[in-house]
Amino acid sequence: MVTEQQVLDALRAVKFPGLTRDIVSFGFVKAVRVKGELVEVDIRLTTANPQVGPQVEREARAALAQLPGVGEVKLSVTVETPGKAPAAPQVLPGVRFKVAVASGKGGVGKSTVAANLALALRQLNLTVGMLDADVYGPSQHLMLGCTEPPRVNEEEKILPVDGNGIKVMSLGFLVEPDTPVIWRGPMVMKALQQFLEDVAWGELDVLVVDLPPGTGDAQLTITQQVPLDGAIIVTTPQDVALIDARKGLLMFQRVQVPVLGVVENMSAFACPHCGYRTEIFKSGGGRRTAEALGVPFLGEIPIDPEVVVTGDAGRPIVAARPTSPAAQAFVRLARAVVEGLGGKIRS
Repeated sequence: MVTEQQVLDALRAVKFPGLTRDIVSFGFVKAVRVKGELVEVDIRLTTANPQVGPQVEREARAALAQLPGVGEVKLSVTVETPGKAPAAPQVLPGVRFKVAVASGKGGVGKSTVAANLALALRQLNLTVGMLDADVYGPSQHLMLGCTEPPRVNEEEKILPVDGNGIKVMSLGFLVEPDTPVIWRGPMVMKALQQFLEDVAWGELDVLVVDLPPGTGDAQLTITQQVPLDGAIIVTTPQDVALIDARKGLLMFQRVQVPVLGVVENMSAFACPHCGYRTEIFKSGGGRRTAEALGVPFLGEIPIDPEVVVTGDAGRPIVAARPTSPAAQAFVRLARAVVEGLGGKIRS
């Protein structure tokens, strides 16, 4: 007789349309029941694309039909539209705008961009929070100079930690520095849900969400649980990074999260002595990608060793060297984000 594990293994061959992850690792398979030769499976999807449900059902039936010992398959596929989940209105009630910072691959400086963007928004006299959703590599608590662990208030809510005037919550507060985070999808989803529901964020103009690189459980959980007001894609000029940036951008478009634009990090190095500009990783690729995909180009962040030095010191360059070219580039990015949100932050 077929086992529940064999059913789950078979369903791992069914990919979510347009993405590389399967419906099991995404957490879409909610229940599996085996009764002799009868296999019953409940699948619940979140998508605005009406073609996704029928496609997943066809592929799931085909995968299960190939299992030895399966005589009958009863498949229940439920499709929910993003933004219409009952729990969404209760999530982050005091936060006016939620902006995700994402990248299609690691190593492009996404977290550095997120930290400096938050500080630049703070310079624009906005109240800002930072949700470090990069559960496999949390770093915002270090970059934003948080020196104390979070506390719990009388209502048993977690209080964010102040980091350079930013309210910060990160998994880095909760795990040992040298301990790797080896979690399956459901554990990732549970941790993120706790950060959304059990943290006393208070009143914020903007919550910056630092997502892990790629297109996986964390991104999908955020888009399911939080009505994001926009997403920023961080890339570098290399062709490989740009290919992955396109994947990240298309993922947000498929789940109907507005893409505010693309920012090109590590664009070029300007010599501080003579001003000569060296394009170490080429340049212009971010702009070309944005134009090809029909989204705004939010600007270029130059290479500056001080960006690394100040970030490691817990006082990113926007706070430590506010007049530097790199810091000014982040301030321009913050203004572009405000414009991308329709300027409604100031209303």
